[in-house]
Amino acid sequence: MHPFRWVPADGGRHATADIRLAGAYAVGENITVLCRRSVTVARGTELAWLWPTCAECNREAHVLVEAE
Repeated sequence: MHPFRWVPADGGRHATADIRLAGAYAVGENITVLCRRSVTVARGTELAWLWPTCAECNREAHVLVEAE
């Protein structure tokens, strides 16, 4: 399992390393993502997972995977 997870937020797919012990992030919750922005979590619908992937979060996610 990777040290991050993908979350639909602010009209895109962002990755976060924020620790969540139980369940998913709450809709409307503010989290910090790998692109170092604070974003608001959206509902994880089928369409939300088709939103564009944040390029900076994607780059940072690859760095984390390579470091594992």
